[in-house]
Formats: sequence, C-alpha cells, structure tokens
Amino acid sequence: MNIYQKALEERRKQHLLRTLPLPPDGIDFYSNDYLGLAKSQSLRFSIEEECRNAPKINGATGSRLLSGNSDYAESVEREITRFHHAESALIYVSGYMANLGLISSLATRETTLICDELIHASLIDGARLGHAQKIRFKHNDLEDLADRLEKIEGQKIVLVESVYSMDGDLCPLKEIAEICSKHDALLIVDEAHALAVYGENGEGLVQSQGLEDQVFVRIMTFGKGPGIHGAAVVGPEWLKDYQVNFSRSLIFSTAPSYHHFASISAMYKHLPKCGADRDQLKENIQYFVQKRNNSSGQWLESNTQIQSLIVPGNKEVVELAVKLKKAGINALPIRKPSVAEGSERIRFCLHSYNTKEEIDLLFGVLTSP
Repeated sequence: MNIYQKALEERRKQHLLRTLPLPPDGIDFYSNDYLGLAKSQSLRFSIEEECRNAPKINGATGSRLLSGNSDYAESVEREITRFHHAESALIYVSGYMANLGLISSLATRETTLICDELIHASLIDGARLGHAQKIRFKHNDLEDLADRLEKIEGQKIVLVESVYSMDGDLCPLKEIAEICSKHDALLIVDEAHALAVYGENGEGLVQSQGLEDQVFVRIMTFGKGPGIHGAAVVGPEWLKDYQVNFSRSLIFSTAPSYHHFASISAMYKHLPKCGADRDQLKENIQYFVQKRNNSSGQWLESNTQIQSLIVPGNKEVVELAVKLKKAGINALPIRKPSVAEGSERIRFCLHSYNTKEEIDLLFGVLTSP
C-alpha cells in the first residue's frame, strides 16, 4: 500500500472519505437550487431561445486572451454590469476559479488580506496562492475587525461572504462597509448564496441594501440560486483590465462556450420573473425557523435558506444523515475538516419547492428515537 492509498484508508477510518454520489431519490434538503431554477422548464426554454442569438460554434476554441473572446461574450458582461449597477463584469468558468484568480492576483506583497474566519475555501485558496500577508478576524465581529485594521498599514482588503455557506447567517454588510471606509480598506463580498435569493430582482444582498458604491468587488456565482454554472467578478472598470493581465485562472483557462454565455444571459433576464419563488422561499424559511425554535437540539441561529444542526463527531453526524435518508430525506452531513472539530453538523438547505409537510416530516424524524 503506497502513501496515497494509506491516506485514503485513514480518511475511511475517520469517517471522512468523500465519494461522488448520484442524485438521490427523496426530499431535497441538501442542494443549492434554492429557487428550483436548475429544474425550471421556463429557464430552459429561455436558454434555448438565447442560444439562437449566440454565435453558431460549439466550443470557445481558446482562452479569452487568444481566440475565445467575442462581441457576444462582452455583450453578456455588459448585461451583468447593468443588472448589478457596476462599471464592469468579467465572467469566469466557475465561482471557485473566480475567487482563485481574483484574490491571488490582488494579494501582492504590498497587500494585507483581512478575512472573516468562516470565508469559503475558494477564497482561502486564492489568498494562499498570493503573496499578501493574511489575517483572520472573528466571524462577524465588528470590534475585532476594526482592531485589526487599526494596526495595519498599506493596502488592506477585507474578505467576507454576504450569506455564509456553513452557518447560514448574514454578514453585517453596512457596518463592515463603514469600518472599511474609516480604515481605508477595500471590501470584497462573495455573493454566492445571495444571488437570485435576495433583492427585489434577485440582485444579491449588497444591492438590496444599497451598498454598491461602498463595496469594491462582488463575486456573483451562478451555480447555486441562479441554477446554472459559472461566475462573474463585478467591480470598477480598471479591475477588469487588471484581471485580464494578472488573473492566472482567467488567462490560462479556455473561455466558456457560447452556450455557457447564452445560459448566463438568459438567467439574468429570468431573475426578475422569480418574485413568487423568492416569496415562497421566505415563507418556507419562516415556517422552518418556527419549527426549529420549538424543537430541541443545538441549532445555529439563522434566518436564511441555510439551517444547521450541530451534531458533534463525524461518526455521529453521518449516522443522523443515514437516519434521515431512510425516512426519504436528503440532507448532508458536514464533517471535520470542512468545519471545526466539535461543530460537525447537518446542513439543511431550504427551497421554494419544499412543502410544509416535508418540513414537518423532517422535524418528526429528528425528534423520533
């Protein structure tokens, strides 16, 4: 047995071994398809119609800097720019690649990154690839953030998420933006779990709070609430030129296909039509929180579509997930090292298409012996 096989065996013993499961049958409390757009026939038809307007070529043929750019791709980016009240937008093939390329290119030796301790792994990886000094502050702790910024000189960048993917709580954006302004720090907000869900037209949490001009960059990820794939970095005009010159995950990646750009364009046209889905999701969240507050268990405080029940121990949290699965409920166990030891959890993702009966069944299983 070589060292790599031994590493796999060690993960198996620790109940940490990952696999690639096929989509299961049963009730969906695990996917990021918050509005059901990944399954939407209406969005699918819109994408098919948009594809008729796109250039008739299957592949991109190269990176954006070689042969993969087009008037059509740039028109879609202008559409995103208008939607988000920004100066520029640059599309990446995924949210991970957007965070990796953006953060690593900004993380120069003259820069200090001040990161909320619960930011996503893709932001952390981007920070690791750069040359900047990296400092963490306590999650959503305004005083700790201000104290750390006070002691830093030079270029400062603060990294947060608008909706945190593991705890499901909201970032205090207004307060953090004020602190960043006071300390001359740039603020980057990952809107991965807010796009499509928050705002009158699903613009995200930053826009819904009128903070576009106070946030340096927003990362808009399309693979969750929007129901498709890819991402865009939204920010000032010069930042697009900067990424084209310094973002390695953009420079050295084959460009998205025309179908990919068409899907993004159709999705943005579709988001304003999803008001009823957003309202239904809010109603489901309120019902879930009411049930949660009347139940036992170590629940994290959240009023978003992400609800987490702490079940310490990898073995214990997996056993609860199996119990739910036997009842026809699909919810994922989040284990160490994805979360800190002792904070292993079942993460329940709520959707517009979940029913009150499904939520009742879930809590019935949780309270059963």
